[in-house]
Amino acid sequence: MNYKLLAQAIIKFILGLVIVSALIFIPAGTLKYAGGLIFVGVLFIPMFIVGLILMFRNPELLRKRLDAKEKEDEQKSVILLSGIMFVSGFVIAGFNFRFGWLILPDWVMIIGTVLFILSYIMYGEVLRENTYLSRTIEVQENQKVIDTGLYGIVRHPMYSATIILFLSIPLILGSILSFIIFLMYPIIITKRIANEEQVLEEGLDGYSEYKQKVKYRIIPFIW
Repeated sequence: MNYKLLAQAIIKFILGLVIVSALIFIPAGTLKYAGGLIFVGVLFIPMFIVGLILMFRNPELLRKRLDAKEKEDEQKSVILLSGIMFVSGFVIAGFNFRFGWLILPDWVMIIGTVLFILSYIMYGEVLRENTYLSRTIEVQENQKVIDTGLYGIVRHPMYSATIILFLSIPLILGSILSFIIFLMYPIIITKRIANEEQVLEEGLDGYSEYKQKVKYRIIPFIW
């Protein structure tokens, strides 16, 4: 077992749990925030399980998913905007609960939870199909075009999954204000995809042909 990788994964998991919890529950002023508790549970319990599976079955993919250092300069603005979106979305959700601004009904929270779990399952399937799925934009050694499964439907199924995943977060948290903030994500991701496809076309054999075969980026019959 790669104990260095294991330690890195545990540290990042704990830091993520602490930071996300702080961003939600400190503004909320309480831990008795059902939406916050449900979100932390549905996010970090599956994350822990997926991490364990990758640790034992595909540690190289786990290493790639833990490495967030982008090599492309164009992605710096994407990372910055994403960070602003998450921080402001979580903090506003906490304040929204604390002061009772615009609280969504419980049935919306249930729908959001179901959507989050389904999109997480889709995300896991993408990880299973594509072992080259780094968090950074790059062409890896011996990388091949994946054109089966979800990749036979859209070219970037990971982003399809994360759009549903992230837009369901404010529904779980019960905040329409946070939902408006999280609407930034589809816009941010279009910028990332444009740069990613340029890198893949320039460095990955067969990607141009794949684009001709699979027409849609993230939404079948739309875009």
